[in-house]
Amino acid sequence: MRAFTHRTNRTNRTPRKLALAGVLAAAGLLLTACGTDDGMSGMDHGGTSATSSASTSASAPAAPGADSAPGDFNDADVMFAQMMIPHHEQALEMAKLADGRAEDPEVKKLVAAIEQAQDPEIQKMKAWLKGWGKPESAGHGSGHGMAGMMSDQDMKDLAAAKGKAFDRKFAELMIAHHDGAVAMAKDEQKSGGNATAKKLADDVVRTQSAEVAQLKKILDRL
Repeated sequence: MRAFTHRTNRTNRTPRKLALAGVLAAAGLLLTACGTDDGMSGMDHGGTSATSSASTSASAPAAPGADSAPGDFNDADVMFAQMMIPHHEQALEMAKLADGRAEDPEVKKLVAAIEQAQDPEIQKMKAWLKGWGKPESAGHGSGHGMAGMMSDQDMKDLAAAKGKAFDRKFAELMIAHHDGAVAMAKDEQKSGGNATAKKLADDVVRTQSAEVAQLKKILDRL
């Protein structure tokens, strides 16, 4: 009788243990599933964030890098940028005077071309100098001593002209101005060391030489 009772108790405890083990196992699976979901969720978000950050960091330098001049540079490159910036700026001042003063359609078209080309070039050269750790100015003051630069009186005379007189004056002054820029660009072609700066010098020689030829034709018919 005692032996039978002992077996009965063991038999009764076994289903309870199995049931309890089943409950614990189910609870463990549930917790594991929840933990896995949370973990995967965290990984997904983390992965997306990392990808986004990588894309941003990779693309962010693209805007300022667009105007950079990578590679080695020398004093001629620096001087070219420092001198051409005020030279271009004066050309833009001359172009602005055409508004309300110029009469000839070809002069007006040329003015628009000068503004479209030279303002972006100024921004490029400023970016180069910043990247090279050099100042925008080399102490040239107003720049009137540079080749082709107009004097204050030249600018006053141009501002005082109107109609055909303005067109003629503008053409005369811009020819001299462009000739000075072309001479500076040729110096860069010869002595510069930075490929990007020399490429801009090539563009200046090509475009401004063509504009000089056009301005001379305009003068011939005015």
